[in-house]
Amino acid sequence: MQAVAGVDLGGTAINYTLLDQQEKFFIEDLCEHPALAKQGPEQCLQQIADGLQIAAEKAGIPIEDVVAVGLDTPGPASAAGQLSVRGSTNFVHPEWAGFDIRASLGHKLGRPVCYLNDANAAALWGHYAIFGSNSRETSISIVIGTGNGGGIILDGNVVKGKNGFGGELGHVLIPYQSIAGTGEIRPQCNCGRIGDLESLCSLTAIEKNILPYFLPRYPGHELAKLDLHQAAKLVRGLADQGDPLCVEIFRVQAHALGLFFDEMVNTFDPDAFIVGGGALETSKKFQHWFIEQVRAAMPSQREEQAAIPIHVMPNGDTAGARGAAIEALKLARQSGLA
Repeated sequence: MQAVAGVDLGGTAINYTLLDQQEKFFIEDLCEHPALAKQGPEQCLQQIADGLQIAAEKAGIPIEDVVAVGLDTPGPASAAGQLSVRGSTNFVHPEWAGFDIRASLGHKLGRPVCYLNDANAAALWGHYAIFGSNSRETSISIVIGTGNGGGIILDGNVVKGKNGFGGELGHVLIPYQSIAGTGEIRPQCNCGRIGDLESLCSLTAIEKNILPYFLPRYPGHELAKLDLHQAAKLVRGLADQGDPLCVEIFRVQAHALGLFFDEMVNTFDPDAFIVGGGALETSKKFQHWFIEQVRAAMPSQREEQAAIPIHVMPNGDTAGARGAAIEALKLARQSGLA
């Protein structure tokens, strides 16, 4: 039985899945293996190969039947999988600078390998889960984590851009001044921009911009006893429990996302919006409230566009590997391997 693999390479762990020609996933949950990315390319690529063998055994598929592999990693990297010459947070070893991780992994595995950045891979999975593999629909995905990643699926295909930066939606500027209750906030992103989506809708935004702004308005709050880095990590859980300060912080995030989605309505006229990431690893009730807040922040639209659905991305912790596997299946079909 021929199959393809999806490999989601993070800074500390690699997650795998396998997908057959009938688009059946053989691994439903996390299938992780240590990444060793900090030890450099040679050790990391060997780890990927070793982990793939383990994943194939778990799925009950002979490794020889894996005909193509999809790889996703955090950026920055080119559309073809060449890592930035300046390095990155997840690839700090000097030998990673300018490293062609896609071609090198293909050589290591002896199989064709395709590449996506991690946010685009997650976006592809979210799109596939809603519309299926042969769709011609367009979706916009946002993945809210430490930062804010995104992906655009246009007519069923990932928008990568000339240099691999297509879908870097977190750095799109939004009219944040219109968010109620934030009159004096000046949200700065790590990229240097003032008022992009990531500066108001990410864990980093909570720590650096939103929590410091709102905390003085809630004297005696328990989060004031902690440093901002620790406190920011607790906001999601407290918001899910109904804490007024933390609910207000998530309202600001949701309204920022609503303003961003409004811009995307007028740019792409999409079939759906999809929201994923750690920010929504919460109760269903809280997810529903958050999506309602996103919708409430969107300015009035044409009647035809007012009902564009907003979905929560399913299987969020395996989204990258699944999206990479879907891209690998496309590659295998185009190459006559599946």
